[in-house]
Amino acid sequence: MRNEKGFTLVEVIIAMVIMSTVLLAMVGATASLIHVVTVADKNQAALQLVDSRIERIQMDPNYASLDSAYVGTETNFPTLTGYIRTTTIVRFGGAGQQTDYKKVTVTVTGPGVPDPVSRTITVAAP
Repeated sequence: MRNEKGFTLVEVIIAMVIMSTVLLAMVGATASLIHVVTVADKNQAALQLVDSRIERIQMDPNYASLDSAYVGTETNFPTLTGYIRTTTIVRFGGAGQQTDYKKVTVTVTGPGVPDPVSRTITVAAP
């Protein structure tokens, strides 16, 4: 039997154990990477909701009606089920005063978004 070529049963089993270990490590790394990418995608979606609201407010020429047009909570996003966008506006000063500006904060939360995504801007009276 010493002259026969090939692998012994022990060598085959050891090779299979090594291959199984490598494959399991690859599956674990892939699952971890998929999770990171998924969370990043959800954060990006939340950021887009925040930015779209901020851009819209900045483009609105009617300073006086910003509060009535944008303050509130929205939940109806067809492609982003479960996301919540909240817009708050706080006015500082007022008409006829030396300072008149509004601080606008937009916050978005959603499933899979670990921390709320929030942006704040200041809009001055014309």
